Amino acid sequence: MAGFRHLLQPHSHDAADSLDSALVSSNVGIRTVQLSLIGLAITAALQLAVALASGSVAVLADTIHNFADASTAIPLWLAFKVSSKPPSASYTYGYGRAEDLAGVFVLLMIVGSAVVALWESLQKLISPTPIDHLGWVALAGVLGFAGNEVVAQYRIRTGQRIGSAALVADGYHARTDGLASLSVVLGAAGVWLGFLRADPIIGLVITVAIVLVLKDATVQMWRRLMDAVEPRLVEQARTAAASAEGVQAVSTVRARWIGHTIHAEALIVADADLSLSEAHHVAERARHAMLHAVPRLSSVTVHVDPSEREGTDYHADLAHHDRR
Repeated sequence: MAGFRHLLQPHSHDAADSLDSALVSSNVGIRTVQLSLIGLAITAALQLAVALASGSVAVLADTIHNFADASTAIPLWLAFKVSSKPPSASYTYGYGRAEDLAGVFVLLMIVGSAVVALWESLQKLISPTPIDHLGWVALAGVLGFAGNEVVAQYRIRTGQRIGSAALVADGYHARTDGLASLSVVLGAAGVWLGFLRADPIIGLVITVAIVLVLKDATVQMWRRLMDAVEPRLVEQARTAAASAEGVQAVSTVRARWIGHTIHAEALIVADADLSLSEAHHVAERARHAMLHAVPRLSSVTVHVDPSEREGTDYHADLAHHDRR
């Protein structure tokens, strides 16, 4: 029934429609980072009050991390705003790479939070100091977990819905922070049992958790900056193009993420006896099939090669320019 309605309802994949879709996604992303910024800021502020009152370095380390996590919403916010701008004469592919630049800033913030947490934990490990209000310290850990988990679920769901890897990654980052916050409760329990160094040790554990998040986030950013794309998406695009009427073979399919949308190009083979108009229709059918087969695919450029006849090489004149 859904497929029948799709045939009856007019639709297109023009650049203007893709731009409108990207704009809607960007607005949703902006609203998500705004609300998550408020949520994490409130969580971190409450934790900071407990950290100052108790002197707990574990709570302080977790608070610093949560403030850093909240601050990552700011570059994401700006990135979504910038990425919604239409292409210009200089930026012909648009401004989607702004999300990747924001991701680099996120990495730097994670590095900074790890350094501060490590320094504070080592200081308290060398010269342990008493911790007051252990019940409040434990509550701060639970509060940090709850606040981060709510934000994590919101970011991940929205990121998956609009195709934003940056939001999804930031959501998993918040979830890891929440689990680290629970370790503050263990630190408070250790101090209550008489082991004063339990608090800075837990601070070091949180630092390790930050470093692990940094490693995963760095890998994700490296893949995005190097134009890596999931092989299954490329295979989906190839299969869709090959299934289009008139396509004899699919020579090459390339794709890259730009922000939260995918841009691709394909080289297909069609009958050499087709007219220019007929070859164009074959290319459009292949492009249409690819746009429907691959989620978040916003644009495709399709080049049609004529099927080779014996003794004919259509690319011989330009072979010396090919770069593999």
